[in-house]
Parts: sequence; structure tokens; C-alpha cells
Amino acid sequence: MARGRCHPHALLLLLLAAALAGAPPGGLYSPGDPLVLLQVDTLESSVLNSSSAWLVEFYASWCGHCVHFAPTWRALAADIQEWSPAVNVAVVDCADIANQKTCGKFGITGFPTLKFFKAFSKSPEDGTKIFHPGDSIQNLRQSIITNLEMHKETWPPACPPLEPASVEEIRGFFQTNNVTYLALIFETNESFLGREVTLDMLQYENVAVRRVLSSEEELVKKYGVTAFPSSFLLINNGTFSRIPVQMEARSFYTHFLQRLPGVTRGPYMPTRAPDTPIKTTPIPRKPADRSKVYMADLESALHYALRVEVARFSVLTGERVRALKDFVAVLAKYFPGRPFVQNFLRSVDRWLRNVRGSRIPYSALKLVLTNRKEGQAPAVLSNNVTWVGCQGSEPHFRGYPCSLWTLFHLLTVQATRHRRLGTDPLEVLGAMRGYVQSFFGCRECAQHFEGMAAESMDKVRSVDEAALWLWSRHNRVNARLAGTETEDPQFPKLQWPPPELCHPCHSVVKRRQVWDEAAVLQFLKAYFSPINIFLNYTEPETALVVRRSREAKEGAGEWAMGVGMEVGGSERRGFSGPRKPSIVRMNPKMQELEEDIVDLDSFSELHYKSKALKAAAVAANKGRQLSKRDTIPLLLADDSHQAFDYAAAWERLRQRGLGSKQLIGALEEDEGDTLRRSHWFRMLGVGFSRLDVSLCIILYFLSSMCLLGMYTFFRMRTRHRKGRPSFPTA
Repeated sequence: MARGRCHPHALLLLLLAAALAGAPPGGLYSPGDPLVLLQVDTLESSVLNSSSAWLVEFYASWCGHCVHFAPTWRALAADIQEWSPAVNVAVVDCADIANQKTCGKFGITGFPTLKFFKAFSKSPEDGTKIFHPGDSIQNLRQSIITNLEMHKETWPPACPPLEPASVEEIRGFFQTNNVTYLALIFETNESFLGREVTLDMLQYENVAVRRVLSSEEELVKKYGVTAFPSSFLLINNGTFSRIPVQMEARSFYTHFLQRLPGVTRGPYMPTRAPDTPIKTTPIPRKPADRSKVYMADLESALHYALRVEVARFSVLTGERVRALKDFVAVLAKYFPGRPFVQNFLRSVDRWLRNVRGSRIPYSALKLVLTNRKEGQAPAVLSNNVTWVGCQGSEPHFRGYPCSLWTLFHLLTVQATRHRRLGTDPLEVLGAMRGYVQSFFGCRECAQHFEGMAAESMDKVRSVDEAALWLWSRHNRVNARLAGTETEDPQFPKLQWPPPELCHPCHSVVKRRQVWDEAAVLQFLKAYFSPINIFLNYTEPETALVVRRSREAKEGAGEWAMGVGMEVGGSERRGFSGPRKPSIVRMNPKMQELEEDIVDLDSFSELHYKSKALKAAAVAANKGRQLSKRDTIPLLLADDSHQAFDYAAAWERLRQRGLGSKQLIGALEEDEGDTLRRSHWFRMLGVGFSRLDVSLCIILYFLSSMCLLGMYTFFRMRTRHRKGRPSFPTA
């Protein structure tokens, strides 16, 4: 190869390196990009009541389509940089916790969303959506011009006129305008060329640009125009000539006009939002084992899905209400979470099932999702977002989408452990499909998932097939996204599971690599088993309970105002808290809706784990009893049962080199019979509250005493009658 020539692959690597070098540290955009970075404290002050128009992209850094679209948006901002101060291009990261409420105020329900705000817009509702299904820079540029021309009463002061010029205007132009040059661009009515060049020259003085339509026959004849587009330069001394360019295109016209003698750039300064400090503190990487599932990822996915994604809709109606009910019902039934999280999911599920109608204001749902009322039992879900197994090399890699896939896989596998006669194999898949279609922020991703579901989901015939269907579709998505901008270079999108995690899953048939689906299914059941879920980096349950109690007291007034709130078109009382429904108070129709699923395997596993933790803690403390602050009450059938902070306890076990299998095995041998009896007792109490059980015991005691009294009365009466002489005897 000749010296000095660049190999195509080397050039590609150089371009990639340059792109990465200019990529923002911790986001899709950086302060060095030719656009405005807006945040919660600058969005409204910059966009509303502004003398210029604004085009804002509301995006989520984790959204795959947003990552794809970022280079296009960045290039568009650079392409129309000269259009400022008539039009400004900006971005807002709605994945940032600080911006989430503001994004909801601006009506953002999916990503990316482009909104155009006219000059002097008064409220967030004034923004107009610009749809961009795969739009090019040219199409987006033309959309901006179209929206600019919709200004009727509030034309941006710095924006030149974009309407076609008339014969009268051109005839007296130099008498009314103090400029040396006037460029006339002759074009057809549907062409945007003249308007683009007009905006390109906005910041330059001593020159003006006007477009002339081909229908203006007098001007076309006067200047001898024979082809469209074409351009002529008029000088204030009365002379004119055709602009000499190699191609009748925007860039050639702009380059020629900007270099005319006497043409200078004006005093316009690019519009920028007030400077805000940018956090550059690197987040320490958490060591993670790829062969494990982390509860921190799962709980973060629950928090983001229920409290962030759903919160983008001020009112849930129709299909969204149904999708949310189905999704929460599946979570409450199958999610193998910590007891307090399970209580939380069951309380939300119970509240949703009690809702009448097909309309739910999010303000009512928010009170339930934020645990703003005291109940009999702690029901808490952390509001922290902590990625461990799903952490990426940059904040916009992996994260929420990764954790949501993990949650979906976990639910399909858990359904295989709860199989019963008549179980709907599409129960979990259908709930996932509804959630993605109704709430998942990355709308392009949701459309891809819906396409896969519509293609083959209805062919699933068993819960095992459901787990395999989701696994194969996840691999299809990995294959589609491999090598794209959404791929984390440190975590390439490979076909999963790799041979190092499951060697039997990979087989060779006729020299071709194929999947052994039986081995894959066995691997999925082991990988997503509750015993393979690690509690590292989860918020301790003791801290969750303290925070929940504090927030409940702070929100007491808010709950009081929520009493009588309209939900689904009917007057409802405030949510009564996460307690078991009483058969004494419960409406018979509502009683039919209550459904508690008991799985002996998972129930005993939870009991064994709790027993193991107790034994380990007692041994570690050398026989010392736990203090009151080390234990917290749980909503279990056995009210005397106490459990600790699982995260701290498991950490003590790991430091001693003990695993859950050894501890659980030992307890199974010593306490198996006692625990089995306990399980059957708990089964009999499922679905009843303490009041129900107490009333049953009292009624049983009273009926027994009544029967005993009746027996004693008739026994004594019989003896008395036998003692009388007239009583006949045998």
C-alpha cells in the first residue's frame, strides 16, 4: 500500500475514535455540542416567553432509539447553527431524576419526543410535536421552516420574512432597505431552498435574500429565468447578474453570499442557557458476577417502571388501565422479592383490582405507589436506582432496558414453578406485552417488541414455551442491535447464554452450531431461581421501613385530601393500606376478586432462608440476642415470625464463607417435619386477617359451649324423668 494512503478500515476506526472523543462523558450530549443543554431550572425560563422559537428534544439516555438519533440531532444543530437567534435547538434528558417531573409537565410520554415552541410561547402545552420516523436532517430542517411559518401573531423579531416576494417589493426594495445586495432565488412552490438560504444569511449584514416563485411570470421574464432553482444577485447601483455556482444548491449559494465584499457577520450571539455546574465525579464501578442476578437491578426496574414510566400519563384510561392491572397482578403473583417489596406489590395490586371503571388519575395512583399511608404491615419499594449486573461503561448504556429484560425473564421462569391445571401460558407474556405497548418510553423499541409479539406470541402453548419464547426474542434483539450505537463496547450484545455459562446449551448438528432448548430451559430455571438472586447493594430493609414511616407521616395530610377522590368515574375512599381484606367488611363481589396464590416450594424456601439467617446471626453474635433495632416485623401468616435486614445478614454469611445451600440443607434435616406442619397451617389461614381468625375462634368456642350446655341440660332432664314413678321403663 502506498505511503500516505489510509486503509478504509483504519479510516473507520479513526472516525469512531473521533466520535467517541467528542461523545459526552455521562450522556448523549455535551456542552461542546452546538445546541443548548436544558435542565429543570432552565427549561421553562429559556423556552417560554422567549423572543425566538425553540426546537427541543426530550430524550432518555437509556433509550436505544435516542442513542441512534443523537448523531442526527447533533448534526441538525450544527447545520442550522446560523439560524439563531430566530430558532434555537436544545435537549432535555428526561432520564435524569431531577428532570422527570418537568418532562411530565411538558407532556412527554415517549422518547425521543421533538417539540417546537413558537416565539413568546406561554405554557408547556404550547409545544407542537414534530414526528420523525427515521427523518433525515433535510426533513427535520424543512419541518422547522414549516412550523416557523405557522407564526401568525408572534413572529420572531430576528427572523427575516420567508414568504415569496412580489413584483412591487422587488421593484422598490433598495429604496426601503439599506443594503448593498439582494439575492433572488427562483424556485417552485414546494421548494425549501430559498427559505433555507434566507435563514443561513440571517446573521450577516448588508445583504438580503428573497425567494421568487416560478408563478411570478413578470420577474421570471425580466431576469430570463429558464431553470428552477436558479439565483440572481441584484446590486443597489441597478446592475444584476446570475450567481456563478457549480451547483444550484443551498451550500453553494450561502458560501458565495457570505464572501461578497462588504458583507459582514452581525453582532448576534448564540443563545445559551445559564451556565449550570456539570457533575464530573465518576461513579465507582460495582463488582458484579455475570453468573448472578442482582436484586438491586430488579427493584430499580420496578421503581422505574411503576413510578417513572407510568407517571408520564396524568390520567390512565382504557387499554393503559388494563395493561397496568395485568402487569402489577403478575408482579404480585410471581416476583420473588424481599417480603416488604412483595407486600408493596400486593397492596398496589389489591388497590388496582378494587378500582371501578376504566379511568385512573395518576394523582390517586401516586399515593399508593409512594406508600403515603400507614398500614398494619410494612410495604415498601425503594426509590433508589442502582445498577449492578446491568451497569454499563457509561450512564447511557444498559441500565433500565437491561433490568427490564431481566425482570421479564425472571417472571416467565417463576411462572414455570407455579404451574397449575388451567394456567394461561400467555399470562406473563401478555402482561409484558401490554406494559411495553402502553408505557415503555422508547417507542421504537416498543414497536419492535410488538412486531415480534404479533408474529408468534399466540403460538405459545405452555409456560415452558413462554420462557423459551422470551429468551429467543431477546437473542433476536441482541443480533439486531449488535455493532450499533446502542451497544456498550465493554458489554457486546452476544447470543445468550454464552458457552462459559452454559456449555450444554450449545450443540453441533451437521457441523452447525445449534441451541439445545431443553438445556437452555434448564439453565434459565437455574439462573433465574430465587436462590441465584444476590442482595448486594440493595437498600437495607430497616432503612426502608424508617423512611417509609417518615414519609407516611409527612403524607398524612395528602392522604386526607385523597379521601373521596374520583377514581374510574365513581367516588372512592382513600386506600386503606396494605392489609389483608376482612371477610366481615368485604363486599361479596369484591371477595371473588381476591386471589392469593400459594406455592409451597417458594413459601418454604422463604421460611428456610429466614431460619437460616437467624441461625447464622445467632452463631455470629456468639449466642447474644438481637436488639430490637435489628429486627423488623413482617406480614407473614405466622405473626410471631421475625426477620432481619436480608442484605446485611447475607453479607455476614459471605464473610464467613457460608452459602445458602449448606445452611438451608442443615435446617431441612433438623426442622423439616415441624416446618411442613407449619406450612399446612399457614395454607389454612391464607386470605384471612387477624380479625377473621379471631372471630372464627370465638364463634367456635361459643358454639362448643352452647352444644355442651344443651347436652348437659337434656342429660339432667332425662335422669330426672327416669326417677319419677310414672316414667315407663324397659
